[in-house]
Amino acid sequence: MEPINISKKFSLFKDYWTPKKVGELNGQQILLAKLKGDFIWHTHENEDELFMVIKGCLTIYFRDKTVEIHEGEMCIIPKRTEHKPFAKEEVQVLLFEPLSIKHTGNITSDVTVKTFQEI
Repeated sequence: MEPINISKKFSLFKDYWTPKKVGELNGQQILLAKLKGDFIWHTHENEDELFMVIKGCLTIYFRDKTVEIHEGEMCIIPKRTEHKPFAKEEVQVLLFEPLSIKHTGNITSDVTVKTFQEI
């Protein structure tokens, strides 16, 4: 039981769209990710997804609307909701998700990470 310094953890990596695991809690994982540019349209069939913006502004496109999440804000995306994240500038996010989740949901692509690196 030690404090996790989120700023220090973000300084350990530079790659975008590749979440890093910083902890686990009751069958959930806590991930940090840097985002920039476009991601892919995808859906998580069985898992809700939480995005908390630590730094920057994240846009999430849905088929019927667009949501902006600013620093200090979070958004919970219900399972089976098609969405596409976008970051005009670098964004740092904390993700809280089930251990079984694949960050590209129902899509497998060249950006799919099979196992999240622990930092």
